[in-house]
Amino acid sequence: AIANDHFVFTGSAIDFEDGDLAGWRSIGAGPGGWFVYSDGSTAPDPSFSDPGSLLEMPAPPEGTHALVTGMNGPGTRILYRDLRIDGRFNLHVNVFYRGGAPFSSPETLAHDATEANQQFRVDLIKPTSPIDSVAGADVLLSVFRTSSGDPTSREPADVVVDASSLSGQTVRLRLAEADNQGPFRVGVDNVWFESTGSAVDTIEIVETPEASTALELVLHRMTDSDALAALIARADTRLAADEFSGAALVARDGEVLLERAWGLADRAAGTPNTTATKFRIGSMNKMFTSVATLQLVDARKLALDEPIGTYLHDYPNEAIRSKVTIRHLLSHTGGTGDIFGPQFEANRLELRDHADYVDLYGSRGPLFEPGSRFEYSNYGFVLLGAVIEAVTGRSYYDVVRDSVFGPAGMTATDSVPESERVPDRSAGYTRQSPGGRWMPNTDTLPWRGTSAGGGYSTVGDLMRFGEALRSGMLISAASMAEATRPQSAEPYGFGLDIRGEGALRNYGHGGGAPGMNGELRIFPELGYVVVSLSNLDPPAASNLVEYYTARMPDA
Repeated sequence: AIANDHFVFTGSAIDFEDGDLAGWRSIGAGPGGWFVYSDGSTAPDPSFSDPGSLLEMPAPPEGTHALVTGMNGPGTRILYRDLRIDGRFNLHVNVFYRGGAPFSSPETLAHDATEANQQFRVDLIKPTSPIDSVAGADVLLSVFRTSSGDPTSREPADVVVDASSLSGQTVRLRLAEADNQGPFRVGVDNVWFESTGSAVDTIEIVETPEASTALELVLHRMTDSDALAALIARADTRLAADEFSGAALVARDGEVLLERAWGLADRAAGTPNTTATKFRIGSMNKMFTSVATLQLVDARKLALDEPIGTYLHDYPNEAIRSKVTIRHLLSHTGGTGDIFGPQFEANRLELRDHADYVDLYGSRGPLFEPGSRFEYSNYGFVLLGAVIEAVTGRSYYDVVRDSVFGPAGMTATDSVPESERVPDRSAGYTRQSPGGRWMPNTDTLPWRGTSAGGGYSTVGDLMRFGEALRSGMLISAASMAEATRPQSAEPYGFGLDIRGEGALRNYGHGGGAPGMNGELRIFPELGYVVVSLSNLDPPAASNLVEYYTARMPDA
């Protein structure tokens, strides 16, 4: 809680014990944000905190509530409030954090900077300064900041600085966290000003206007042309820093506004990427699997709430067979676990069809009671592929070619064994460490993609898929409504994650693995389809889509 000990408020008191952030303003980029919490072992808001990488926090050190960041990916999270200082004060702040990567402190709060950026800082800045500036001319007083070499975790502890030099000024208290190297959560509690002067010294909590300027963060939406120009400039910058290689496409109501490629499809041969280059797409395949499954639901050949044992009669584990439903698999709520790990590595080139995966993992029981919570499950989507094959009597690959790719006009999308030569398919490149050399990802690839991911596509084909899905060509309106409705506390439907609100509400899916990254976002109300693909590690393409969708028009 922010306490009012030892000084006089002439405005309303700041108090997290009310359980809200009334009077504070926030801004950021990427997922996550600032929240009031009372239990460090649970996500303060499941929509913005990944339970799989929660990083358990201490209980609030003072009172029953404190501030904490929630995250489910790289991001920048800023919370701020204006104060007027009149008199001599020491500022006290209790700070703590949990992290999984070394700290770095570049002179920016942008999480999508080309360099590593893993930092937490508390500052008093000029209210007129860019809200994300860390320049010395804008920071009036640095209260706390992490530095390279600091431990990646810190228990709650008080920080004290003398703020007397700011007497007579209105200042902006800014809490800022950025991460792009791994999970990182920070906490703040018991912020208070201790008077070291006279009894008439005061701290006034004044109304906080929205920040009017920023260096990297987006404060206002752009016009179509300006947003597209910003996207091109961003891709050019990332290319120059050797952090992007790929393609991007933006369409509205079926009209392509931008389609462009950057970088090399094959570094050894010097082959450039083009808009026809085929990129491996990782988990973006899950969208195709979801559509193929829902087509069978529409045809009454599958039922969402039937257990998979109805279709996979000989499935080895009885609990999975009798309790996990098609709905659970589509929504990652079945507790069916992952496929990656030591078993996968030991059998990577022997896992050649969906039955092989069932043979390897089918004896496992559920990780939790099916339907009780969300946990991303690649194996669950492998099981959907097995179900599709059992119901249709055909291979999964033939089904999606005929029922998804064909109707949508996707002539450059498929999933064939990696041993087969695919014209115009890019080579993938991965780094063993941040800033290291790009190396071919050949030794990480499976024998063949599955219903959980691993195929290839182009930005044009994915745009056509988005348009077909948005238009109702592929599945019924009822199935589409279910697919784009959160099925749990996580904003995830059936093979589609859901983001934004109002006109900016959108759905789609990303994909990422060593040497591949892609992102598709579909905005049904605005009519936009935005896609980027890359043959470099995540988040090369996802960051580009995020950069554009934060600036695109909202009307």
